[in-house]
Amino acid sequence: MGKVFEAITDELGQWLLAQPVFFVATAPLAQQGLVNCSPKGMDTFRVLGPREVGYLDLTGSGVETIAHVRENGRIVLMFCAFSGPPRIVRLHGSGDVVTPGSSAWPELRARFPDHAGARAVV
Repeated sequence: MGKVFEAITDELGQWLLAQPVFFVATAPLAQQGLVNCSPKGMDTFRVLGPREVGYLDLTGSGVETIAHVRENGRIVLMFCAFSGPPRIVRLHGSGDVVTPGSSAWPELRARFPDHAGARAVV
């Protein structure tokens, strides 16, 4: 049986940050649209508060995740243990896209290591 957390505890936050890979899934509102699930990693995830996280979106294949979040805000991040005891954690929520030029960009961007090709914080 799964366990629901009301907030990200210190222990859970440490575990999330220790995972080398996580997955981001979004979907458009249109029935004919495609669900998008993308692997992420490379130290691009941060716990911003007890009920808030962010990840640095790097230039890559496409911008389907950004388009979906802008359309409807729905997003889920999934983390799974690749070592140690089995564990899967899903963070269901709503997202915002913060891009260079936004007033929130400098503060959020400063929370992440210097990556070339950063196009947004989601």
